[in-house]
Amino acid sequence: MVKVYIPTVLRKITNGQTRVEAEAADIRSLLDRLEARFPGLKGQLVDSQGNLFRFVNVYVNNREVDELQGLGTPLREEDEVALIPAMAGGAVGGAFSLEQGLRYARHIILPEIGGQGQRKLLRSKVLLIGAGGLGSPAALYLGAAGVGTMGIVDFDTVDLTNLHRQILHGHKNIGRLKVDSARETVNDINPDVQVVPHREALTSANALEIIGQYDLVVNGCDNFATRYLANDACYFLKKPLVDGSIFRFEGQATVFMPGKGCYRCLFPAPPPPGAVPSCAEAGVLGVLPGIIGVIQAIETIKLILGLGEPLVNRLLLFDSLAMEFREVKIRRAPDCPLCGDNPTVTELIDYEAFCGGPMATTGG
Repeated sequence: MVKVYIPTVLRKITNGQTRVEAEAADIRSLLDRLEARFPGLKGQLVDSQGNLFRFVNVYVNNREVDELQGLGTPLREEDEVALIPAMAGGAVGGAFSLEQGLRYARHIILPEIGGQGQRKLLRSKVLLIGAGGLGSPAALYLGAAGVGTMGIVDFDTVDLTNLHRQILHGHKNIGRLKVDSARETVNDINPDVQVVPHREALTSANALEIIGQYDLVVNGCDNFATRYLANDACYFLKKPLVDGSIFRFEGQATVFMPGKGCYRCLFPAPPPPGAVPSCAEAGVLGVLPGIIGVIQAIETIKLILGLGEPLVNRLLLFDSLAMEFREVKIRRAPDCPLCGDNPTVTELIDYEAFCGGPMATTGG
């Protein structure tokens, strides 16, 4: 015999009983036994194919059956089973609300994600550096996917010249801070997401404090000073860094994991000032950051869920004119001044002096 907890919403079917007992070998047979005693109960929990509704959770001894063997989870004497359908205002840590069940249905039915993976996304904390060309598609798709907390660092305001690529913003946002426009847009797509605006430039004085609040960082900045700063801060804090960059018709993306190399391994020193023009100086194909930013979003979700092979020690190169992707191997450099065998960079430095250029804006 196992003990079954009946929530308030189902007690009208069980004649007000809070707890019942039944004999069953697994969850599936338990639901059949309960249906025989309380007609209509099973229909509140499973669909016509016999699968649990996505807004219903079943727990055995406080463990969700998705983490066990699903409806085939075996039951033993004195096990405690809880049937938990969603209620209005359902919490992230428990059952999905009906709206969440519908919103994330296409994720949840993927065996590689499921309810457990979607909860990981809802519990995750991701920092985006820049709400510009790369940050826009990354923010939109990470928000839609249900990343629970999204920090955005950007001190710039929306300009008309941004709108051909920075799809977080529209005409009504011209003149507003990008972080405020971004929060409004992301929350319109998914009110589950807590958007935390950091209305300031990322600097050596605040980088460790800001980045330390998050699980990983998505870098969409538009200048070398911020790029090296983000890299060094993530290394010191042991945070994964999902890096992307764009120039005219080409883009790059990679992932730096603690202990497996860093941006300084790839580019030990920045180019001389003026050697590489900015997007404002050289131009950029408007749709290009959409490609790279979405790749960054995919890599971020993979890291949160532990799926697939991330772009670690691999630099993905995209040429939009040739419509060609290439990949080159990168590695941790033993002589890297930051993560090498004998590091010389042991704290955050003056990155504007190092790069010979200011941290002008953060999202190109």
